[in-house]
Amino acid sequence: MDKVADKSEVQSSHPDPAFELLGLGIGLRNCHFDHILAEWPEVDWFEAISENFMDSGGRPRWVLDQIAERYPVVLHGVSMSIGSTDPLDMAYLAKLKKLADDVSARWVSDHLCWTGILGLNSHDLLPMMLTEEALDHVVERVRQAQDVLERPLVLENPSSYVQFQKSTISEPDFLRALCDATGCRLLLDVNNVYVTCFNAGTSTSDYMKAFPFDRVVQMHLAGHQHCGTHIVDTHDSPVCDDVWQLFRTAWQKTGGAAVLLEWDGDVPEFERVHAEVLRAQAYIDDIAPLPEQMVPQRRKTTTSTPVDFLVPNVMNDSRIQIP
Repeated sequence: MDKVADKSEVQSSHPDPAFELLGLGIGLRNCHFDHILAEWPEVDWFEAISENFMDSGGRPRWVLDQIAERYPVVLHGVSMSIGSTDPLDMAYLAKLKKLADDVSARWVSDHLCWTGILGLNSHDLLPMMLTEEALDHVVERVRQAQDVLERPLVLENPSSYVQFQKSTISEPDFLRALCDATGCRLLLDVNNVYVTCFNAGTSTSDYMKAFPFDRVVQMHLAGHQHCGTHIVDTHDSPVCDDVWQLFRTAWQKTGGAAVLLEWDGDVPEFERVHAEVLRAQAYIDDIAPLPEQMVPQRRKTTTSTPVDFLVPNVMNDSRIQIP
């Protein structure tokens, strides 16, 4: 990168020193295993869905181990259910910690949501009522999870299709307070911001103005299905222009968070997915290139692996893949 920006151009503090500047990454999907193993593509890092590897062995886990030897790996979960009233699943957390330790995961993330109750998993990322009572509840659960994982938890803003009339705290303020109380960090999904605000009839600009960007260590990009009256977070298409514009603003304010492209339905060939995330570099370069010593470097490799049962899910999650 030729340009060097003054530090004052980056509107928020630099990324958390406890977290790496990973650059541009791709969600690891099993349809790409063979390509990755054969080509070892120039990808900065991979994000693996935690549940796809916590209980799996055989080839899927072997593939992940091979990738973790060559690339940074981040774990992203969809079943921690941090907002549920059920007790935290300590067996789940123990397996998650072991997996993270085994693959030297740079960090472990999940969502601000609940996924089930009474021991049942909906395989969906269900919205929370955002109140002081809910905040106290989640604060305690995040602390418990972090004690088991022995690392800060990273939480993502989920896509929402409803809002609760009894909510008393905005999502950005809830996340800020949660970080202040627990030391957790944030994964900002800009597509989810766009989906949630459109469905609620609220302003993306107001949401972004209130968001605690200084706590963001990772960002997600993804496509969605616009149904006219509502948007469904499907992860089955390219990133739309409006989401790219949100990313342009948000990445600058994070001071250089890691960027990850999710593509979970109608997944195209690896090169197409890689090309989509590389589009982010143009938006990064156009706004405020980081000081040279902070610029994420493309991986330089000379040669060139999750598990796939897709839970059909109208709202969100087609990412859990079971052998």
